[in-house]
Amino acid sequence: MERPLGLLRITVLRGINLAIRDGLTRSSDPYVVIKLGKQKLRTKAMEKTLNPIWNEELTLSINDPRFPIKLEVYDHDVFSKDDKMGDAEFDIRMLLEALRMPLESIPTGTMLIKVKPDKENCLAEESSIVWENGQLIQHLFLRLRNAECGEIELQLKWINL
Repeated sequence: MERPLGLLRITVLRGINLAIRDGLTRSSDPYVVIKLGKQKLRTKAMEKTLNPIWNEELTLSINDPRFPIKLEVYDHDVFSKDDKMGDAEFDIRMLLEALRMPLESIPTGTMLIKVKPDKENCLAEESSIVWENGQLIQHLFLRLRNAECGEIELQLKWINL
């Protein structure tokens, strides 16, 4: 088995203005699934909310940073198949590019790279990669595709092996 480059700790912070999938309650029971290759992780489902707060940490092993990380949001249903509420993907190449910088001499709180939203990414707003307390951290707001509305807020932390 190939040795991973490192670990990516993804904190799924919250959902914002997610789509209604439960017509009776005019709400949803959302959860997030994160996929990279054969790895698949998920948050717990939050009951009856369009603005869930998860604050859940999920960790992926990164072997090849060229592939985007996929995120899907679903509405948990008890008696039928879970409804899709949207999807997004994000790239970590810029985060890994920041690893090549001479980080030892950089003061904590320094913004290293800004990533702008464009047609090639799902960013809802500009994302910054920051050197914070000896860690590379990126904060993201992802706009969901294939849905009428919704964003997911994430925080990424790189962990060297």
